[in-house]
Amino acid sequence: MNNTAPSTSTRLSALASQSPAPPPMTRLGAVAAVLVLCAACSSGVHGSRTAPIDQPESTSVTPSVDEPDTTSVSPSVPFGGAPAVANPLPRTVLDGDPCTEALTPDQVQAAIGIQVPGVREDLASTGPACSWSNDDTFGSVGVSYTLNTHTGLSSVYANTRPKSATWRPLPPVQGFPAVAHSGSAGQKPPSDFCQASVGLADTYSIDISLTLGSSKRGIADPCGEPLRQICDLVITTLRAKVRP
Repeated sequence: MNNTAPSTSTRLSALASQSPAPPPMTRLGAVAAVLVLCAACSSGVHGSRTAPIDQPESTSVTPSVDEPDTTSVSPSVPFGGAPAVANPLPRTVLDGDPCTEALTPDQVQAAIGIQVPGVREDLASTGPACSWSNDDTFGSVGVSYTLNTHTGLSSVYANTRPKSATWRPLPPVQGFPAVAHSGSAGQKPPSDFCQASVGLADTYSIDISLTLGSSKRGIADPCGEPLRQICDLVITTLRAKVRP
């Protein structure tokens, strides 16, 4: 998708239902935790890798303003079948608080039908994260910045893909590779929840989660158009942070 979908408030509002659903960022956090635990257990070119622990200080690189982050770049990325990011966004777009800089208040309302402040749910193993919930309808969205693995979509492809009930590469979101995934392999995928991982560079990515309510369960595909539209909203907001 190269353009933000028109009439997002019409197409995305009231995603929630009247029946409780598990908190999305709890599931988002669980997915991220599995990804990092798998990364710690893997080795070699085709395994997930984290930043070197004892790297000499002289080899560190401080990225210039609005340039893609080259610190702790693994020479093997991308790996695991992950697509390369041809035109990465600068690392600086992921600076700041995702609760105020990943989605605007209007975009939150378009997604869950109400303007509410986000709740920070950071994970030390991956990075900053935020969720927005409609307490009346139980619809929710979440955004997580995956910075600390230094492997971007590669870890998702190498570690999350074989463990997911749903694995669906999505059309590029404004040129950035994306994949939807949910559930656990061998089990029925959840009918109300899905998560998309979008590569902003070969070494960092974002996760965007969506929880539908019961009124949409069995009608809307949580890994389909609603999730793609929210991904488009987030990318639009992050791209606006790039300095001219």
